[in-house]
Amino acid sequence: MKVQPAAFLRTTLPLDFSQLENFDSGRYHSIWLPDHMVSFWPDSIWTPEFTELATVSPSPHRHLDGMAVAAAAAVQTRNVPIATSVVDTVRRHPSLLAQSALTLDYLSKGRFILGIGSGETENTVPYGFDFNKPVGRFEEALKVIRLLWESEGPVDFEGKFYRLEHARLDTEPYEGKFPSIWIGASGPRMLKITGRYADGWWPAGAWSPEEYADKLAVIRQEAERVGRDPMAIVPAFIMTCLIGDDDELAEILKAPLVKAWILQISAPALKSFGFDHPMGEDWRGYQDINPGVLTRERILDMCEKVDPESILAVIPHGSPKQVARQIKGFVDAGLRVPKILDYGGMAGLKYGAASPGKVRETEDELLKLCGQSGGES
Repeated sequence: MKVQPAAFLRTTLPLDFSQLENFDSGRYHSIWLPDHMVSFWPDSIWTPEFTELATVSPSPHRHLDGMAVAAAAAVQTRNVPIATSVVDTVRRHPSLLAQSALTLDYLSKGRFILGIGSGETENTVPYGFDFNKPVGRFEEALKVIRLLWESEGPVDFEGKFYRLEHARLDTEPYEGKFPSIWIGASGPRMLKITGRYADGWWPAGAWSPEEYADKLAVIRQEAERVGRDPMAIVPAFIMTCLIGDDDELAEILKAPLVKAWILQISAPALKSFGFDHPMGEDWRGYQDINPGVLTRERILDMCEKVDPESILAVIPHGSPKQVARQIKGFVDAGLRVPKILDYGGMAGLKYGAASPGKVRETEDELLKLCGQSGGES
């Protein structure tokens, strides 16, 4: 399986489809679209006092529906697969996910990838959704989706979370093939579910090539155990990076929004790199992020405590060549579809403007290291 980068299409306002022609050129494996209600950046530091990005957008949470945006991208492209990364099974009932995925597959003429996960606190709890037992709910939702896709006529199902009674989804799959399912997973149970059901995998956190390889091994072992081809599951990853020379990185790491990246990693994971977490030893990473309730005082205290070296210890960083070499370590561990995400773009408008060029150069350098060309323009 060759290495091929993925593209990323923001689903926040202002919506920008200007790069779709480039994304559809053959260079990219797929286009990934997030599906959020809110972003990871705390409200308290999304102000002109802390970032000039707030002068362009009044809020980091101006999200549009990821699947609706995927539909728009599907009809404006011809070649590249369109993937949600990821929708969750808390806010969307599996029967609706099953129907929406088939719809998007028709709109894209067989190019839709249903990227799916168990959900996050910030997108569920503030809206009154039940976020208890998300992993059990997730696996049952997958069973319901498959049941509705593969059954002829009405079906019944009695589970812990979902119930079907004479339910039907008679829409046949596009050209006889159901959409691929890619799963966002990192915990042991989710990794095994990925091995049982998925066609592709994104880790929600794999902070070293060794960790990536270990998680991928769990997936492949489980796939083999249930009689699936373990090598048919596509290993992917959103590779958060900081791309720039030493002077740029020094400035980038001063930005509050860049410092706030530390919220996305758990205290135990950061401890494994030799650093205490500024949010305390019980911080769980993604699952504890709720931007609306993280107070200004707590975030400012965190920013004061963030050691820039702790971020550099975890995130690939440096020039495009240096970052490419670090990502190559993940390729050697099994990664095949990386999305290189330059987090330095959160440091300000000039860094955001320079970020796409840096990412493209890094993609080209990575492909050279893998013995491949840079693809089409």
